[in-house]
Amino acid sequence: MRKKGKVTTWHDEKAFGFVTRFDDGKQVFIHITAFSNRNRRPQINDVVTFSMSTDKQGRPCAANAVLAGDKIKPKVARQRSTPAIAAAVLFLIAVGTSIALNQLPAIIGIAYATLSLITFGAYAWDKSAARSDAWRTAESTLHLLGLAGGWPGALIAQQTLRHKSSKTSFLAVFWVTVLLNCGAVLWLHTESGQAALEAFLT
Repeated sequence: MRKKGKVTTWHDEKAFGFVTRFDDGKQVFIHITAFSNRNRRPQINDVVTFSMSTDKQGRPCAANAVLAGDKIKPKVARQRSTPAIAAAVLFLIAVGTSIALNQLPAIIGIAYATLSLITFGAYAWDKSAARSDAWRTAESTLHLLGLAGGWPGALIAQQTLRHKSSKTSFLAVFWVTVLLNCGAVLWLHTESGQAALEAFLT
């Protein structure tokens, strides 16, 4: 059941405040992330409708809040991008096939698998940090992990975790790192690339 109340305290610099419920006069904590319209900042005496919820410490707080005059936006289920995930999996299969045909050493496959897992974990950590306002992983770090070979894990994380999947500037750099990495793998299949890899490994 949705509740209705009035914003009686608001700290805009900290992005939180309190709503006094009309039904019982109790104050309920509310954070800016609870509002459906993030472009409109709450003001004292604004009327708001909301649902009751609890935070990570089990304390009551407001959720799904809508200021008077705003419309409730229906939630649309966001589907995972199967082609993107398939591309990451197919790339790893292609690397595995090259290893089976002795075109690439096994260490390359191990490196891709390990870096993909590490990169997926980095995305998951960054998403969790974004939700709790904790220390974030630098975008440059995520790009370096992808460039080093973790981009399949990054791509899977973007689609399954819905993190860094819509920021245009980030994705532009991300796909550049993917192309550079794929180009490097193709080069390793050439005579000069195999010679350079063999020299590096020995």
